[in-house]
Amino acid sequence: MAASRSRLHVLLLSCTRCSAVRLGQPLLFDQQYRTISLSRSSTFQRCFRTIRQTTCNQCLDHRLQSSPRQQELFQIEPSRAYHISSSCSGSSRVESSNDAAVQDSYRLVESEMSTLCDSIRHELSINQGELGTIVRYYFDGTGKAFRPMVVMLMAKACNFHQQTEQLISDSQRNIAMITEMLHTATLIHDDVIDASDSRRGKDSINLVWGQRKAILAGDYILSIVSTILARIGNPEVVSIMSQVVEDLVRGEFMQLGSKEDENERFKHYLDKTFKKTASMLAASCQSVAVLGGCNDAISHIAYQYGRNLGIAFQLVDDLLDFVSSEQQMGKPTAADLKLGLATAPVLFAAQQYPELNPLIMRRFNQEGDVETARSLVAKSDGIEQTKILASEHTKEAVRLLQHLTSSNVQQALMRLTQELLTRQK
Repeated sequence: MAASRSRLHVLLLSCTRCSAVRLGQPLLFDQQYRTISLSRSSTFQRCFRTIRQTTCNQCLDHRLQSSPRQQELFQIEPSRAYHISSSCSGSSRVESSNDAAVQDSYRLVESEMSTLCDSIRHELSINQGELGTIVRYYFDGTGKAFRPMVVMLMAKACNFHQQTEQLISDSQRNIAMITEMLHTATLIHDDVIDASDSRRGKDSINLVWGQRKAILAGDYILSIVSTILARIGNPEVVSIMSQVVEDLVRGEFMQLGSKEDENERFKHYLDKTFKKTASMLAASCQSVAVLGGCNDAISHIAYQYGRNLGIAFQLVDDLLDFVSSEQQMGKPTAADLKLGLATAPVLFAAQQYPELNPLIMRRFNQEGDVETARSLVAKSDGIEQTKILASEHTKEAVRLLQHLTSSNVQQALMRLTQELLTRQK
């Protein structure tokens, strides 16, 4: 447990706020997620002070727990430790835990979710020709529909908070529809940009119908989204959801570029992650809160919940690209590296193995770059660090939910959020 690394010894760190326990180099971030690097000359005392100032209030090295007083103040409780190290082990116990959380949550919005795809297909049925066939291709009920489920649960939780009832209004249900349609449109466009040939366990739209028709199909779905949004007729919600479309485009442009400054890369990555993934969940959760009559404080809480959940979801998605199989994911794995993208596991690994930096800058475009990067990520604690960062966001999301009136829906959202770290696909 005390094996040496290039910068300092491997340390056992425990966070007294989030109970995460990890082995590895203490890679730290300030509140803006700028990387704080520890030089070779950094002393342990300096490391300790930095951790206390920049992470979860008090992160301590196991070696500091030597005196009885320190043990009393900073006791690690194994029963409270977040056992995220097993989240990608393929254990059926872990998988069933996640499945149970999803099923419990689904049951609370089953009547609304059961007709979601049919409602979307009906909205898209105005075109009965080939275009209609293409745009309805992914709305066959086989997707996870995680985002609309979260949005409907948030709608019920907010409604209960406001009126002690949980009925979802038509406008709130339309936001859930819009969320799934926006997500699907971005997948279609992403597959064109990335030249992907599979999606959701079957051939991608661009492979079946070609790039041009795929682009038009994504655009058509976005046009129907605009129609539904206008039908809701709430100017505040229109403004909130319109921002999502801008964020999606900006996020995609950010993904096409990179940062030369190593200390700016992680901020760039997290900004891109927010725009491409978290913005949609944040805005959708905020919108259903507004439509439920919630005040600014509660609608802001709903927004921040969606933001943290969305970032955590993408972080887990990025680590699954390294540890999950293509059969589990329903899409090719190691896809990000092959596309030249440096995600969280790679950026964390580069802190330990600086030789990754030139590979990142040339977007892994030389022969052997992808294999080298995968090997260095596997040797590093990049996967574990990514899990820890994801767990920080899920814990913050759960904390935010505590501001809502306790209900079965609120509890289901909490469990669904906590179990996000154990998903396998």
